[in-house]
Amino acid sequence: MHTTNSYNPDVLNCIANLSNDEVFTPPTLANQVLDLLPQVLFKSPKTKFLDPFSKSGVFLREIVKRLDIGLEGVIPDRQKRIDHILHNQVYGIACTELTSLLSRRSVYCSKTADGQYSVSKFDRPEGNIQYKAIKHTWKDGKCKYCGASQAVYDRGNEAEQYAYQFIHTDNPSQFFGNMTFDVIIGNPPYQLNDGGGTGSSAMPLYHKFVEQAKRLDPRYLTMIIPSRWFSGGKGLDEFRDAMLHDNHIREIHDFGNAGDCFPGVAIEGGVCYFLWNRDQEGLCKVYSHSGNQITAMSERPLLEKGADVFIRYNEVISIIRKVAEFNEDSFSSLVSPRNPYNIHASFENSQRKIGTCDVLGIESGQRVYKKMDKACVGRNNEELFKYKLFISKADGAAGQIGYPVPARILGKSEIAGINTACTETFLRIGPFDDVETCFNVKSYIETKFFRCLVGARKNKNMTQSTYSFVPIQDFSHPWTDEMLYEKYHLDKDEIEFIESMIRPME
Repeated sequence: MHTTNSYNPDVLNCIANLSNDEVFTPPTLANQVLDLLPQVLFKSPKTKFLDPFSKSGVFLREIVKRLDIGLEGVIPDRQKRIDHILHNQVYGIACTELTSLLSRRSVYCSKTADGQYSVSKFDRPEGNIQYKAIKHTWKDGKCKYCGASQAVYDRGNEAEQYAYQFIHTDNPSQFFGNMTFDVIIGNPPYQLNDGGGTGSSAMPLYHKFVEQAKRLDPRYLTMIIPSRWFSGGKGLDEFRDAMLHDNHIREIHDFGNAGDCFPGVAIEGGVCYFLWNRDQEGLCKVYSHSGNQITAMSERPLLEKGADVFIRYNEVISIIRKVAEFNEDSFSSLVSPRNPYNIHASFENSQRKIGTCDVLGIESGQRVYKKMDKACVGRNNEELFKYKLFISKADGAAGQIGYPVPARILGKSEIAGINTACTETFLRIGPFDDVETCFNVKSYIETKFFRCLVGARKNKNMTQSTYSFVPIQDFSHPWTDEMLYEKYHLDKDEIEFIESMIRPME
């Protein structure tokens, strides 16, 4: 029976939805990234492309498609054109042995480039998509290249080492005989589990691929990476500083919801892709995406004056600038560093009740106070007899600006009286001499204005610096959003942005 409706799915779209562990790139997203490049690159028989962490081979495959069209007038014979492209213009380094076979299948239509069904014959099975199983280089219990834990990843030849070839060398130009590449492109591995957790708690890897790619000095560099580098993430401070001072980054496309790029995949903090141009400097075009829409665009420096992080949302910048004009002290000076009383989350020694104090912690998912010996308070003992507020260090359910909308941003703050402390699960705000001041500070914390400025820096775990955009107020009285909007002369659009992004505290 004849039908006009047919379904011919791209296998790489199917693979892209398989797992959260290996984030494969859908073909549509790969082409959006390729659109950032000057399209004249695909009309030259001399342009060389490298994906140094190929998984499905989707970037290389889509590049071949564009070169095939772009070089029609230069090399009219189709087979000669394909031969030239695959032998001289498109190169890859696979992440694992499995992805090397998958990448070759995508590009050469054969898992071996010298196989019977390869669309272009090579004299070696890997063709120009290589993979070499290498081991970590251990030093003091860590790999000197990627930082992997020897206790976790030194496990013999029977298991995958995740010693990615591209970053486990001091000389990345060696892989293809010191070849110079015009474009380095791809979606690198994001993290390694170092035994300390997953998500933002796992050890990030993606920045090492960006840094290594820059050492090859390509004309253009474009990658898809988590957006956590904007403001947080352990081990990312130097990378963030280098990126924010790099005027060669000409475009950033930011997705607060990673599912807009990778359907069915959750990545805390979202993802972004960027274009780095070796031969041009200037302001960066920053695009904010939600769903299939660009919600905002601005051309600006990556590092806003007075900031040490990337301000993700274009709409927040004008608010921060108006607040900065008042030159007020930062609220972060009232927020403690991590683990203010040096009490672990597990309520260690909680049964000791001699000279007790009340310690706030989490048990069975609920906030509870337990009696503990004052001797268990490891620091800031003088604060025990003052008033303060405790607030969660991490609250993933509170959301972030942009996703989900509207978001709470912060967990509830809790007023704590005399003779109280908290575990490392919380941060301390204060201390204060009287409980009335605590109530006034709490009213300020619960405003949408306050939480919007916190949200501009929020990653997952809240730190003292997360509150640095927030100004200190006169806490002799309570505060409302209306009072703050008037004080800082916010206009209608700025107020509407805050109201649409931040939901009331329950």
